[in-house]
Amino acid sequence: MFIKLRVHPDSKRDKVVKRNEDTYEIWTKAKPERGLANNAALRQLALSLGVDMKKILLIKGAKSPSKIVKVL
Repeated sequence: MFIKLRVHPDSKRDKVVKRNEDTYEIWTKAKPERGLANNAALRQLALSLGVDMKKILLIKGAKSPSKIVKVL
């Protein structure tokens, strides 16, 4: 399953909002440097979906706020 993400790094709080079946919006306190925000967003998504973080792969958008991930 592929999921579209919109990540808002350096936010005041951590939050995950499901926009529709395959689109999520994630706010994270992590800074957008050295992949910290990406890791935090993927961790939050994994918790939200109830899957292990190792089952989520970043496919596209490593340096962009819009990302595509694959859930195994």
